[in-house]
Amino acid sequence: MPSNIEWTDETWNPVTGCTRVSPGCDHCYMYSLYPRLKGMGVSGYEFSPDKVQLVPNRLDIPLTWQKPRFVFVNSMSDVFHPHVPFEFVYRVFYVMREAARRSGHIFQVLTKRPGRAVAWWRRYVQFFPDGWPANIWIGTSVESQKYAPRLTVLARLPADVRFVSAEPLLERLNLAQWLEAGDLQWVIVGGESGWGARPMNLDWVRDLRDQTNNANVPFFLKQLGGVRDKQGGETAIVDGRLWREMPGME
Repeated sequence: MPSNIEWTDETWNPVTGCTRVSPGCDHCYMYSLYPRLKGMGVSGYEFSPDKVQLVPNRLDIPLTWQKPRFVFVNSMSDVFHPHVPFEFVYRVFYVMREAARRSGHIFQVLTKRPGRAVAWWRRYVQFFPDGWPANIWIGTSVESQKYAPRLTVLARLPADVRFVSAEPLLERLNLAQWLEAGDLQWVIVGGESGWGARPMNLDWVRDLRDQTNNANVPFFLKQLGGVRDKQGGETAIVDGRLWREMPGME
């Protein structure tokens, strides 16, 4: 479905539900949005938010899209959650590969479990004779320095575009070692929003912007965050400008 997430055009959820793995998950929007979808009777949201559910009837949806678009995969879950069988993950990747070939979509896969992504790839690489599909970007979330080692694991995946989502950004981050090693091709930053939102210091944003600029890596500031106003879109301004760089931009 069309998305209001600034760095994508569409969301596609062949899996719903998730479980928390680190402090960045504490106020995840999925937990507030899920009950509303359940109350509306939307398929795939019949249970509780922490119940991971496969929704195979959504698998072929991207094959029906003709106009190229950016697609955020599993905005309401994590395709590499341990309750998602590897065979189903392969079905998701098969659809992404075929949809990209037909219509040029770019799929953005974001996980907090890069280790399971590496394990899946090692088992299924034989089904990808041309290597990791170029139109599938893979990223992981890093909200604080403690979880930055997820990037070392992510780097084991041979994707053309590996990215980090530093959202919610909870403290100053030093990503220099991964940026300088060429492990990252995109950095997304965002403040937390909604009830209980933890504040983001703009100096943390500036620091990450400077790190990425020094490494010639695209930098995308999604939102500043806030309890009542997420300060996204045209209001996510730091030092007088929007920061919406993406891989492939001149």
